[in-house]
Amino acid sequence: MDLNNLRETGNYDDRRGEGGMGGFGGPSWGGGFGGFPAFGLRGGGLGFIAFVILMLLFGANGSGGLLDSVFNGGGQQQIAQSDTHSDDAQLEFARKIVGSAEDVWTPILQARGITFSPATITFYTDATQTGCGLGQAAAGPFYCPNDSRIYLDLSFFNQLADQFGAPGQFAQAYVIAHEYGHHIQNLIGTMNQQESALQGSGARGATGASVRLELQADCYAGVWTYHANQRFHILQQGDVEGGLRAASAVGDDTLQKEGQGYAVPDSFTHGTSAQRMRWFQRGLARGEISDCDTFGASAL
Repeated sequence: MDLNNLRETGNYDDRRGEGGMGGFGGPSWGGGFGGFPAFGLRGGGLGFIAFVILMLLFGANGSGGLLDSVFNGGGQQQIAQSDTHSDDAQLEFARKIVGSAEDVWTPILQARGITFSPATITFYTDATQTGCGLGQAAAGPFYCPNDSRIYLDLSFFNQLADQFGAPGQFAQAYVIAHEYGHHIQNLIGTMNQQESALQGSGARGATGASVRLELQADCYAGVWTYHANQRFHILQQGDVEGGLRAASAVGDDTLQKEGQGYAVPDSFTHGTSAQRMRWFQRGLARGEISDCDTFGASAL
């Protein structure tokens, strides 16, 4: 990726090194938090990851201008870190991706008459408290609609390369863009509109509301990619292929087959590898948010 034209977002919170939050009894992601679970990276696994509803997938130095006052002012409390971390470069990278997401999505939503407000990306180690309960790194990156935050333990990027076979910066950017896609769903009102479906008996399954929500976030990641490349020229040879590898690696069918030897479509929460790649490519093709209507699609 070419990051030279990207600015780092000021909407971030650095909690790295604060230690585990204790009490790993498992957060009640699916209820009691304003009606919504968290939405993260991985579905199709067993235990906690499978039941996060299973909607778990998937953040530019400012120059002192108007964009800085809009995005970096924001009233977000940043926690200063006096020490350095081995993953500081990854944190700066993530801040640039989130900064570009702010720049890309602001005019897209404004054109639809929707006021854009930025998400905050929170970096943490192992576990942290969130507006959706206790967040754990084992769940992968996730978005909590109750506090409009993306939560990321940066060690996931190593896992993405080593365990999921998706190395490279664009694979990492795809993960963040997917989570930012959930924030866009929150701003547009999709989560509110689909609340009953996301919590009812139709939430899970190959064509369930959870799968449709996650595939739409994949499509929104494609929309971001299209516009970020048009404006900032981010893509280099092999980048898109890296993103597709990441999408494929976290498909429900792939994860379930790796974990238990077979896939159970009735338990799908994110979509198959093929579906995730297809919807990402659909958003990337034209950069049109209207192409991402997974809830109205007869075939996924």
